[in-house]
Amino acid sequence: MNRVTVFTLGGTISARGGDASRMTGTEVLAGLGLAAAATDVELRDFRRLPSSSLTFEDLAALAHDVREAIAAGSGVVVVQGTDTLEETAFLLDLLCETTRPVVVTGAMRRPDLPGADGPANLAAAITVAADPGCAGLGVLVVLADEIHAARLVRKTHTTSVATFASPGAGPLGTVVEGEPRILLRPAGTSAIHPLQFDPAVRIALVTLSVGDRGELLDDIDSRHDGLVLAAFGAGHVPTWLVDPLERLAGRIPVVLASRTGAGATLTHTYRGPGSEHDLLHRGLIPAGPLDPAKARLLLHALLSTGAKSPSGYDRPGITAAFAHVTGAGLA
Repeated sequence: MNRVTVFTLGGTISARGGDASRMTGTEVLAGLGLAAAATDVELRDFRRLPSSSLTFEDLAALAHDVREAIAAGSGVVVVQGTDTLEETAFLLDLLCETTRPVVVTGAMRRPDLPGADGPANLAAAITVAADPGCAGLGVLVVLADEIHAARLVRKTHTTSVATFASPGAGPLGTVVEGEPRILLRPAGTSAIHPLQFDPAVRIALVTLSVGDRGELLDDIDSRHDGLVLAAFGAGHVPTWLVDPLERLAGRIPVVLASRTGAGATLTHTYRGPGSEHDLLHRGLIPAGPLDPAKARLLLHALLSTGAKSPSGYDRPGITAAFAHVTGAGLA
């Protein structure tokens, strides 16, 4: 019998109406009519929080417990709110070697609403986590019968039950009649192991908007260990921010990401002041296709693992790590 450990963290799937109360993990699992005859499910009622209230300490503890479950020979399902689901999944992908399937799922509709999607999502996630054929794909996200890679998936709509998508790639597979069907396998593993995660590390995320004068960049290096800049287009900033960013990149790692939601930052298509070519040659680090929130988590883990020292930070090492995780070319 395949074993699956289910960690429940709260979220819409466990909501009792629209207030702050949450069902227990046992109540969330009750009445699913799982293929439980073929699956040994162990419940861990880990947290009861909206996902917007999860902390780095919560996620570090979760990663520790997930690694223990994997080491014990269990597949894993993490059930949480969808607001930060993609970040939890990507962080687990960075911190956990997935010799067993690890799946993150949730729901878009409360249990008391018509068409509640939680039971179907959870049943599909457990099916995937119990299937040895789904191992070796990294951490997965399963909702609406689609199987996505944690590195690629994003929440793309505020209310749609089909909100999770992988822009530029699509799902790795689907769940059909209770059976996972993997259609695509990544060319290679993207994870870097072992990575650590120190909740005390502080990474800022700044999203540019038109007319931005850079006030949010003031004093970042005195309060943070690194910065992810969600820039315009393929990695562009106004010319008046070039010099401040270059000075900042001389003191802390500054990762150049795109605010667009899909596609990779470029390296040399545009070469004028404030272009991606200009910024990378002034010390910024390319995020490639990683969205800003995930780039922040990767930089956090790299600095937690030793990419920072009293003498400075390892820009070539961080750049190489980003290129490895994303499959992007080096700057």
